[in-house]
Amino acid sequence: MKGCTVKEEKQAGGLEKVALIGNPNVGKSVIFGLLTGKYVAVSNYPGTTVEITQGNVSLNGKRLLLIDTPGVNSLIPMSEDEKVTRDILLTEAPSSVVQVGDAKNLKRTLLITLQLAEMGIPVVLDLNMTDEAMDRGITIDTGALKELLGVSVISTIAPQRKGLKELREAILLPRQPSIHIQYDPIVEEYINKISALLPTTSISRRSLALMILSDDESLRDWLKANAKEETLSDIEGLRDECKFKFKEAIGYHINKTRIEAAEEITESVVKRAKPEGGQLLNFLGRISMHPIYGIPVLLVILYGVYQFVGVFGAKTLVDFVENTIFNVYLNPMAAKVIKLLIPVPIIQELLVGEYGLITVAITYAIAIILPITATFFIAFALLEDSGYLPRLAIMSNRVFNIMGLNGKAVLPMILGLGCGTMAVMTSRILETKRDRIITTFLLALAIPCSAQLGVILGILGSLSLKATVVWTGSVLLVLFTSGFLASKIVRGERTEFFLEIPPIRMPNLTNILIKTVGRIEWYLKEAVPLFLLGTFILFLLHKLNLIALLEKAGSPLIVNFLDLPPKTTEMFIMGFLRRDYGAAGLFKMAQGGLLSPVQAIVSLVTITLFIPCLANFFMIIKERGLRTALLVTAIVFPTAFLFGGTLNRFLRYFNINL
Repeated sequence: MKGCTVKEEKQAGGLEKVALIGNPNVGKSVIFGLLTGKYVAVSNYPGTTVEITQGNVSLNGKRLLLIDTPGVNSLIPMSEDEKVTRDILLTEAPSSVVQVGDAKNLKRTLLITLQLAEMGIPVVLDLNMTDEAMDRGITIDTGALKELLGVSVISTIAPQRKGLKELREAILLPRQPSIHIQYDPIVEEYINKISALLPTTSISRRSLALMILSDDESLRDWLKANAKEETLSDIEGLRDECKFKFKEAIGYHINKTRIEAAEEITESVVKRAKPEGGQLLNFLGRISMHPIYGIPVLLVILYGVYQFVGVFGAKTLVDFVENTIFNVYLNPMAAKVIKLLIPVPIIQELLVGEYGLITVAITYAIAIILPITATFFIAFALLEDSGYLPRLAIMSNRVFNIMGLNGKAVLPMILGLGCGTMAVMTSRILETKRDRIITTFLLALAIPCSAQLGVILGILGSLSLKATVVWTGSVLLVLFTSGFLASKIVRGERTEFFLEIPPIRMPNLTNILIKTVGRIEWYLKEAVPLFLLGTFILFLLHKLNLIALLEKAGSPLIVNFLDLPPKTTEMFIMGFLRRDYGAAGLFKMAQGGLLSPVQAIVSLVTITLFIPCLANFFMIIKERGLRTALLVTAIVFPTAFLFGGTLNRFLRYFNINL
């Protein structure tokens, strides 16, 4: 048992059980974590090496025991994992099932739904990854799907917690699917004959009969334990009799009928966006995947993102919001109101002082970071919706092979440019533990998150093109060198590269708006509180005279080795609480002329390579374990400062002007 008290273990036995079921890599475990929180129990299923995770869920005062089953492609087992999932439904008698499916592959999801319908178990269908479906131009009419299946259908985006409230409500009202599959008359005849001989259990006799007719040998031990020997002999006799009468393999017929039913439902509720623009977009789609011709396309895209985020967002918008709205109107007004309403000096200083929650935290979060983050989110959504990102994965496959990975690893890397915390979670799409560990390490080391990257682009926008090349080259050098070394150290085999490529298309304005608004909402909810917390910590350190001590303690490293001002120490301290907060501090220093071009580049490279933020660190612990998280931190921290110091010496020795 992990993270579960003895009292909770005892209570779990008497709770109503709900099974969480789905195909592999559909975000099922993420949904489980969001529903149950941290108090879970992990144990091997009896007689197997397969781990089962259980956790308590509280829904409107009702407590349930949620069981996270292994990922399956069928409930007629072909592996130990699938057998365990089937046996949980058969022997644990869950009152209902929450099926988590991949919204961009509805047919595969429905193959499981149809089998659950035949079992007669109440179901809630959660279509996860709806953002990825939108990226591929796929939209699902969930209302029509609900009518066809007779169950609640919820759309979710697990990393953003979208749809979680609706899912929690639906779990309280599961419904037995109303859809029914009719097989060949001969097969139906023997389903009825075998069903009449089977004992009553938590799943329907019809579903058991279908397993038997499909030659499911894994069911034999259960039949021996629950049916008389002569009854078992009669059942096997009927199965063999049906095989003799039916022309094709019965298992093949059953599976084919289910696939046809799933395809029919899918075609009636799924709409796929057609490629727009004809030959031109098809041509762009082809060359964007080419290992040579794709490079100019990538450079043009990067230049466009730089101009939109680094120049328009970080210069034009930040200048207007910070200098016109905040500095001229909001902050002076806030200072007057606070001093008028709150006569306590310490509270005034906390709110509007040098480290004030309003004058620093809110100003940083809204006036400096939000315009940059918003423009980056728009640019990122455009790339997603156009279908370019999977093509980037194809083009970069050979490059990622240098690091012992394949092109699929570029997807969590690209997502890491949005949020490193979500990217670590999304690295589950990689097939092996080795690939996931290497990717997690590289995300922590050399992939800046959207807000941090936006601020970095803002600083680079005020410097020369040469400075941008130095920063980019430095980060890429560390990325590929570290990845190459990690691929030699971390044990495991490489995996083959397979990836579904959506059509290239004109981005949909509605999709862009939905994604951008959702991500800005996430930023305001998740990041702004951490800005307030970070500023409050700075305020306490300031009042306790600890900032000066920290600056003095960090002086040999920050001042002597990196040749940076002592105040930069604050930015690295805050960078651990939130990466973009540290970068925002550097932005303010650069704006105030406190950093020379060389100092700006050295500080930017160092903070880019600096240890991941607190939220990311906790996600690494959750996904990879405490030992891996500490090992990653122990490598990343010295690497950042060692490379930053080396870069500083190199630029100064060769007198390179930036």
